[in-house]
Amino acid sequence: MNALQLAYLGDSVWEMIIRYDLVLQKLNVHHLHEQSIKQVNACAQAIILEKIYASLTDKEAEIVRRGRNAHPKHTVPKNQLPYHYAASTGLEALFGYLYLTGQDDRINMIMNIIRNQEQTENG
Repeated sequence: MNALQLAYLGDSVWEMIIRYDLVLQKLNVHHLHEQSIKQVNACAQAIILEKIYASLTDKEAEIVRRGRNAHPKHTVPKNQLPYHYAASTGLEALFGYLYLTGQDDRINMIMNIIRNQEQTENG
């Protein structure tokens, strides 16, 4: 699959993981939606990619690079910065790749890195 196809699938994988984590917090639906929006957007995903990039394998970093560089007609949504949009596509491509190759343990490892960093930052 090309990088945009991986990102298309990875977008769904990422959102499902975030929604699952939020449901475990037993928030009401309104708060679930608000929290989801905060984590499933280009800026938030770009920040997360920066935090986990050093933990990626060479193959994973290559998938991210391909995702960052693959944009149809190089368009960016009005409310997003080009860097954030490209980085988020890279993160989504990574999750799409890991999902398609059956690397659920690796997805869990990356999510644990993200969760641990968030806990450290939030005290």
